[in-house]
Amino acid sequence: MRKIQAIIKPFKLDDVKEALTEIGIKGMTISEVKGYGRQKGHTEIYRGAEYVVDFIPKVNIEIVVTADMVDQVVETIRTAANTGKIGDGKILEKSPSTTKSAFMLTRKSGL
Repeated sequence: MRKIQAIIKPFKLDDVKEALTEIGIKGMTISEVKGYGRQKGHTEIYRGAEYVVDFIPKVNIEIVVTADMVDQVVETIRTAANTGKIGDGKILEKSPSTTKSAFMLTRKSGL
């Protein structure tokens, strides 16, 4: 098993979810996160005062897949999340070396 983590722009979440569903991914964990990097921040005006927003909203997607699905999942996310602009995000594959076992909460047996 491998864990794929993708950090993408929030407005691309539906596109990524649809694309992953089409290749047979049945579940994923989503969390809203903020990031700081090459995209830098921007300024906003609130009640007449100007604020610098350094951290940009992003969506973190986590998916656990079999080793033979990794390349397909990564390419699917890359294609669906791409806008061609700075800040499109990152995709990471994590090795299961630190995970000894995984269990569904509703079962006593493993995944």
